[in-house]
Amino acid sequence: MADQKNVKEVDLGSGSVGKLLFSLALPAISAQVINVLYNMVDRMYIGHLPDVGASALTGVGVTFPIIMAISAFAALVSMGGAPRASIMLGKGRRDEAEKILGNCTTALIAVSLILTAVIQLFGQRILLTFGASGDTIEYAWSYMQIYSIGTIFVQLALGLNAFINAQGYARTGMLTVLIGAVCNIILDPILMFVLHMGVRGAALATIISQGISAAFVVMFLVSGKSYLKIRIPCLKVEKSVLMPAIALGAAPFVMQFTESILNICFNTSLQRYGGDIAVGSMTICSSVMQFSLLPLMGMCQGAQPIISFNYGARKIHRVDSAFRLLLVTCLGYATVLWSVAMFFPHVFTGIFTQDQTLTGYAVWALRIYMAASLMFGAQIACQQTFISLGDSKTSLFLALLRKVFLLIPLIYLLPRFFENKVMAVFLAEPIADAVAVCTTVALFVVSFRKLKRELGG
Repeated sequence: MADQKNVKEVDLGSGSVGKLLFSLALPAISAQVINVLYNMVDRMYIGHLPDVGASALTGVGVTFPIIMAISAFAALVSMGGAPRASIMLGKGRRDEAEKILGNCTTALIAVSLILTAVIQLFGQRILLTFGASGDTIEYAWSYMQIYSIGTIFVQLALGLNAFINAQGYARTGMLTVLIGAVCNIILDPILMFVLHMGVRGAALATIISQGISAAFVVMFLVSGKSYLKIRIPCLKVEKSVLMPAIALGAAPFVMQFTESILNICFNTSLQRYGGDIAVGSMTICSSVMQFSLLPLMGMCQGAQPIISFNYGARKIHRVDSAFRLLLVTCLGYATVLWSVAMFFPHVFTGIFTQDQTLTGYAVWALRIYMAASLMFGAQIACQQTFISLGDSKTSLFLALLRKVFLLIPLIYLLPRFFENKVMAVFLAEPIADAVAVCTTVALFVVSFRKLKRELGG
């Protein structure tokens, strides 16, 4: 085991930053893409259900805020715990890292049980509040009722996988997600079309697949293959161990949980001004945004163990090199993404629907919605680096800034000033993005210069 530890320290602390970043990022990107396929594949199949595809797709789109909330709670625990575990490994404190892993495991299980109970009891009312109509509530609740039963699988698969990646086992992290995604792709058409389960079949396929992923993750973290292990004594919650992880995870939690709130705000406003077709277009826009930003998040996940480990080891020059490479890569990708969204939007919208009316509406909406995605590379690189460095306060502020302080108010304010109310709602996104990017970059420049002076960089 000592040899394994030395290999990890040489890799993260001494290996080529460029090779390390891409060797960790490519599997992380693949895992991100594969993970979102759970819901994307469902939507692709649902959108092509005979006769009811458009209504079913809109209904399932209304469940997106709840699904994002479930993922957000996994991030609250793991996206703070995993960087802290990496920092502890950089300091040579393996026991502390395993305590963090154990405490986070217990927290994930507890959260999943609470979420399942809440959704089963109040799910229909929540969906109606979130924008489901009389025509779409049947599909929304059919999907969510089954999906919520598998919440514990989602929490463990997403949450604990972060600790696999935090150790540098990026390929294993990708494999855990790939196994579930392949199962989902196979099961979806069988349950939906062969067994005629429709929307319910899509949900059942998803939770079975997530269960398989969760089992694989847990098996790895208790085996001899993992340097950090889930140990029974470490499962006992200690406030001094869990709370710092929760504090650091607050920013990713806010980013994901407020995504749920944003979808509610978007859906209810668009339902008011544009009806089901506007909500359906938003489902497509949010799906495209979610999927297309995955490579950026994967790059950040690849950079996280490098930045966190070397920050813990006080090797600021390696932290600086990793961030610069991350920033350049993210900016390059964001430029390509923006170009496709502006000039070839049908590439995205055609994936989700063949309905000509919905397609035309979604193409128009997508160009507005993603107008500022050109700048997203800088936003994500800087904000995620704050998290990797353990700066919980700044990362939380930035997460709140874009969505809570800017975007949500703009969704309701802009329609007051535009004749085209639907356009005004979609326009809120790029305006909030532009302001948030400028603020994030300015804060990061000041903060990172200060950090380099403190560590002698």
